[in-house]
Amino acid sequence: MIRLRNLHKSYAMGASKLHVLKGIDLEVGRGELVSVMGASGSGKSTLMNILGLLDRFDEGEYRLDGEDMSELSETRAAQLRSRHIGFVFQSFHLIPFKNAVENVALPLFYQGVPRRERNRRAAEILDKVGLADRAVHLPRELSGGQQQRVAIARSLVTSPKMLLADEPTGALDSGTSYEIMKVLQRVQGDGVSVIIITHEHDIAGMTDRIIHLVDGRVDWDRSNLRREPAGHEESEVAAAAAGS
Repeated sequence: MIRLRNLHKSYAMGASKLHVLKGIDLEVGRGELVSVMGASGSGKSTLMNILGLLDRFDEGEYRLDGEDMSELSETRAAQLRSRHIGFVFQSFHLIPFKNAVENVALPLFYQGVPRRERNRRAAEILDKVGLADRAVHLPRELSGGQQQRVAIARSLVTSPKMLLADEPTGALDSGTSYEIMKVLQRVQGDGVSVIIITHEHDIAGMTDRIIHLVDGRVDWDRSNLRREPAGHEESEVAAAAAGS
């Protein structure tokens, strides 16, 4: 799904350059759930921006589902972002005066999908993330975990091939974070490649692979035997979801 070869990225800093990514080699398969870790300044956010076609790289190769990303026009990049890449952030970025269905349906509005169809698809996705009964609630009427599930639903409503999540549990307590990770595991089960930036080891432990960056390079890339954080059981998650 994703293939990077010798990827470099620098930013101008006055008369000098800041070399942020220094020859990244990376592959992520379809339906794989991967976490990216590293200290501040290691290149995690820059890598995420390049994968999401929000920034360009200087040299190397990036192929997304076999397509070369090096010579994309702005129009083609916007099309790929709109139709094939979903984004989830630490801040939920929900529109406060729109209810859950309207927030989820927004990407379809920009694609010109008729209102009835986009609301149907939004309601269907909300049901998948366990929020069918919150469809007409405004963001202020939802808990933090519920708002993040709305944000995930919005990222999935266009049926993307890849979901990029930047610290998706950073503003949530441990129980709610676990709940969000179970949602992302179900997303992965639908064949979507999910890449998560996180500094939380418990969250990384719930992914298939952990990629660790140091100073713009892949320090290590290891397959991970998924583990449940201590004290979390499926019954507890169900109870939390029912009470949230």
